[in-house]
Amino acid sequence: MKKVIQKWNDTSLILRILVGLIIGAILGVALPQASGISLLGTLFVGALKAIAPILVFILVMSSLAQANGKVGKQFTTVIVLYMLSTLLAAVLAVFVSFAFPITLQLTDAVSESAPSGIGEVLGTLLNNIVSNPVSALMNANYVGVLAWAILLGIALRRSSEQTKKILGDFSDAVSQGVRWIINLAPFGILGLVYNTVSTNGLDIFTTYGKLLLVLVGSMLAVALIVDPLIAFICLHRNPYPLVFKCLRESGVTAFFTRSSAANIPVNMQLCEKLGLDKDIYSVSIPLGATINMDGAAITITILTLAAAHTMGIAVDIPSAIILSVLATVAACGASGVAGGSLLLIPLACSLFGISNDIAMQVVGVGFIIGVVQDSFETAINSSGDVLFAATAEFRQRIKEGKEVKF
Repeated sequence: MKKVIQKWNDTSLILRILVGLIIGAILGVALPQASGISLLGTLFVGALKAIAPILVFILVMSSLAQANGKVGKQFTTVIVLYMLSTLLAAVLAVFVSFAFPITLQLTDAVSESAPSGIGEVLGTLLNNIVSNPVSALMNANYVGVLAWAILLGIALRRSSEQTKKILGDFSDAVSQGVRWIINLAPFGILGLVYNTVSTNGLDIFTTYGKLLLVLVGSMLAVALIVDPLIAFICLHRNPYPLVFKCLRESGVTAFFTRSSAANIPVNMQLCEKLGLDKDIYSVSIPLGATINMDGAAITITILTLAAAHTMGIAVDIPSAIILSVLATVAACGASGVAGGSLLLIPLACSLFGISNDIAMQVVGVGFIIGVVQDSFETAINSSGDVLFAATAEFRQRIKEGKEVKF
């Protein structure tokens, strides 16, 4: 048994995930009624979601308690890169929507409640910041978790070395737990792929093919052109080895978990493999899961303009610019769970006077295509978290004359 476990651990995780993906797809076609297989995916995502809030809280608090001033030097750069990327993603989505206008066949309105204005989105963010810390951990409110971890981490900087050592030991223990869970990712991916194939089949590609093509094409353009261009401007060297590594090792798992929050442990491990500073990435990765939302900005923008085209509403350039900014801010309010961006579409639709009833029908379309749209959206969002966290740190190292290897 030890030899089997050793062989399992020595095999590339990406290769193991690929095998699990193929087996899951085959079982989904051959045994669509074997619902027990999908339990593997449910357990895997559940384990990631359970440990992620604890991981963020402990790592951020421990890192800040032991920080030596490095975090502040790069924090501004990370935030600027996250927000710039999200804004450019929204702008790209506007141009794509003008070039390939989409109209929708609207269905019955869905009943989920949506924010009524940008003030409500910002109010929700502020309320999340001051939420009860225990409640924030229980409900995976990462804005609240991050806020309390930062507050306590700064307060503990004056604590004794023994206290800081205990925090460091807790941080190492939680990180090890994450490694164990991620090591089981192939089984989780197998279950997730099986559930997707057995439940949805391939019909979704034919009914909403053009809309999916525009959405996925825009997201791939951001991941393969816009984000690498930003990284190149910052680093002045070929960014694609880093881009492809992030997509391969973060984007793949995010694609199937469909949750930026659940992918935080995966991104933390990737940052460790890249040799990034734990004091930095333990703060920037959870932050990225909250505000680096390229895919969400694209989804909000394209579906909003599709609603406008369907209603015969002419959209001028100034309105499109305002929509890009609004989508950027709204995307930062999207939750880190599956479908988090869809309920912000009515907010963007209100910019063009589209009624909430119509907007919620667009949300309904979003949920129908969500199995594909949200998977790509999360993959782009989550891989970008690592890309820009690494870009900010590598940029600082290059300035200091240090060697940088992707």
